[in-house]
Amino acid sequence: MILVTGATGLVGSHLIAQLCKTHKNIRAIYRSDQKKEQAKRVFLHYHNDATAFDKIDWILADINDIPTLEIVFKGITHVYHCAAMISFNPDHYKKLRKINIEGTANIVNLSIANQIQKLCYVSSIATLGDDPTKNYFDEENDWNPESLNSVYAITKYGAEMEVWRGTQEGLNAVIVNPGVIIGSGFFNSGSGSLFSKINKGFNYYTCGVTGYVAIEDVVTPMIALMNGEYTNERYILVSENLSFKSIFSSMARALGKSAPKKKVSPFIFQVAWRLQWAAYKTLGITPSIYKTTAKSAFTNCLYKNVKLKKALNYSFIPIEESIKKTATLFLQE
Repeated sequence: MILVTGATGLVGSHLIAQLCKTHKNIRAIYRSDQKKEQAKRVFLHYHNDATAFDKIDWILADINDIPTLEIVFKGITHVYHCAAMISFNPDHYKKLRKINIEGTANIVNLSIANQIQKLCYVSSIATLGDDPTKNYFDEENDWNPESLNSVYAITKYGAEMEVWRGTQEGLNAVIVNPGVIIGSGFFNSGSGSLFSKINKGFNYYTCGVTGYVAIEDVVTPMIALMNGEYTNERYILVSENLSFKSIFSSMARALGKSAPKKKVSPFIFQVAWRLQWAAYKTLGITPSIYKTTAKSAFTNCLYKNVKLKKALNYSFIPIEESIKKTATLFLQE
């Protein structure tokens, strides 16, 4: 039986929809009925009815609730660990550690104890350290603790260390590092919120560049890596490196809106994050940008996908195509 953690998130919900096409025995953990219903809506993008969804063994559980997890792991042979907390707010550091690092440690420990055949951990390109000797990122880029790393990146890196620790204790595992994921179903958070903002007339852009990937190009390689003889390796999942202006313009076209025209300077962003942080500390207003995200908005980060393409003989979906598909689903909601 296959276990999927974080089955009601962006990656997890699309993953179970794909897994149900070829696997009958799937167990998934979820945190609330509301999130489960959201995952069901994503599922119906892939299937005509919810019969297969209802046959999934759904268990209400928390990845830090070890007694419940011990029950969850009974009869499990493979684990897709997608559960995580995403936040760039420094005040959320302890909670991020609890979920991303301690939660992953629990999954790794139970995988070892139950002699799981293989684990796939969903990490992020945020854990790849910058290397001054080259102008791109690949799987050989080591974590750089001297960089201005977000609390999210720090805890995802810590989670990776738990997975690598598990491999030293006999666990077979693969790690995938997706770029910014373009996919449907979650338009109030993450990259999905960009569709919501641009649909309302968002008119600003910065000059940074980063890596993007279609949700299908996350879950399909995950399944292939789990089914193949790939162990104790990491793989970058990035289709294209694109500027924020290019991405925002593509989203605007797909939504029938005007492309953003106002370029924001680094100085404005530096002022903005400081003002927002002050408002957060004094008035409790949640910031939309932080010190680390202000930096990344103007950084050119180029990611190589050669390792994954070579391992699986894989071709990525063009991001423009993924944006059009996602925009269509957004407008239908």
